[in-house]
Amino acid sequence: MSASTTPGYEAFSEELGFLLSSTPPPFIYIQSFEALRTTFTVVDALLHDLSRRPTGVDQPSIHCATVDAASCFTPRLFYEGVIHSLIDWIPEWEDGCSIWMPEESTTVRWNENLDTFVHGLVSAQAYLRLRLSQTNSEKRKGKEPDTEVGRNQNVRLVIVIERAEKLKEDHPELLVPLTRLAELARIDLCVIFISQVGWEDVRPPFGASPDPYFVDVPSLTKENISKLLVTNYPSYASPNDNLLETPYHPALASLYPHFITMLCDVCYPFTHNPDELQYIAAARWPGFVKPLIDEYKQALHERRQEDNEVDLDSELPQINVSEDLRIRLIRYFNASFTTALETLLPRQSNAADWASANVPPDNLFSMARPDTGYQQQQPSAQEALAATSSQAGMRSLPRMSKFLLIASFLASTNPAKSDLRMFGRGLDEKKHRRRGARSSGKTKSGVASKIPQRLLGPIAFPLDRILAILGALLEENDVETRLVAREFVVPGEYTDMEIGRVGVYAAITELTSLGLMHRTSPADRLDGPPMFKAAISYDDALALAKELDIALNDLLWDPV
Repeated sequence: MSASTTPGYEAFSEELGFLLSSTPPPFIYIQSFEALRTTFTVVDALLHDLSRRPTGVDQPSIHCATVDAASCFTPRLFYEGVIHSLIDWIPEWEDGCSIWMPEESTTVRWNENLDTFVHGLVSAQAYLRLRLSQTNSEKRKGKEPDTEVGRNQNVRLVIVIERAEKLKEDHPELLVPLTRLAELARIDLCVIFISQVGWEDVRPPFGASPDPYFVDVPSLTKENISKLLVTNYPSYASPNDNLLETPYHPALASLYPHFITMLCDVCYPFTHNPDELQYIAAARWPGFVKPLIDEYKQALHERRQEDNEVDLDSELPQINVSEDLRIRLIRYFNASFTTALETLLPRQSNAADWASANVPPDNLFSMARPDTGYQQQQPSAQEALAATSSQAGMRSLPRMSKFLLIASFLASTNPAKSDLRMFGRGLDEKKHRRRGARSSGKTKSGVASKIPQRLLGPIAFPLDRILAILGALLEENDVETRLVAREFVVPGEYTDMEIGRVGVYAAITELTSLGLMHRTSPADRLDGPPMFKAAISYDDALALAKELDIALNDLLWDPV
């Protein structure tokens, strides 16, 4: 994809391309806060397009060098990276990785200090002019190269420094000379800084450097990000490849825009970085198309059993994704994007491991077959998610995680005012049980009966509330299983230590990643406590309560 066709970067590419091809300022600063790597790619593609344009009297020959300041540990590495990129010089191992040396100089090394680097830039421009003259002479039917004409050729140098804020941390002595490099070298030169931070954080003190020309990078909208991610669908697979070996087969490309649209709808409020969204898409796409690949595998197996003489491997796969199947896939996988966002955005797990740990079950859906016209009745998305979360994995959870699940169910079902019944209990006191509400079955005229919260769905609760309920449950139902600790003499002191351990917070994160709890607040938000919701049903909570010997109905505000 070229720079001018990148969604959301059309105006940016047009402005920067016009500046570099006409009369560029000596110093340009580009700040990209949301999509830094995408900006790198767009600028690199733009410079590549400008360097291939035909030159003339009014159109200079543009040669660019791109250097990452984070990888330049010493000034000498920076100098060599710039000069070698400008003249396309690649050090070879057979020659001892020697640096490029101009023909007129055999003793001075241009990578020693800043002064020699400036002389090296002048020599590099002269070398590029001579090489351009030789190229033009060869085009004029093999005539001898005219050095005078070559010296009159206009050669413009463009130096792009990525992650320029690293210069202030590692090489602050280079910051001011680089902003005035065109003034020092006295050649046609433009220096571009690209950074994620603002110029105010990089600016040298005492006004030693001139103010740059700012080029704004626009914020990408959800539609632009969707178009950008759709165009990044891998094209290395050919139609003749086996569909069972790659999830990026061209036969599945028609479903990819719907997948990206659903991904952006869920994750765009939390991050606008296309690379982060692409990372989440890479982790979720193989599982998204797994039901289709499984169905294709089953249909291929049945056709081979019916007709053994047909070579099905040579046939192109035909997958017709119906609207009903697409909607069922979207409904089922919609909840998994939030879980993937919470785990992959802070890089708590890599995409490959997360995808392998969250593979959907086999034969999740079955497609309508055109030869039979029969379509199997499938459960709804809510039923499928409930069946997945209620499987035998809950029994293998640690004991503390089971207490956390019951605490999350109580926090999502009971109102906050009812927590005082649990917190007010003591070890030696009699448990005060809430008297069952007696209803005569009559309501006031015009007033509807109140629906229990467990039928309306879970409500969100803060982190400190589930920890408080967990402490009350441990104080009443886990005292007998503890080891004797004589250093704790105050009632509740041992429980306060248990709920304050790091393992409790790690267990909450693990339950969230397993889909047994849902986090409703953004992972990167600092204001306010984290908010969660319970994702288990009443039957699951009752089974865990019986296993831990907890009277669940005595703790519910509206018991069953």
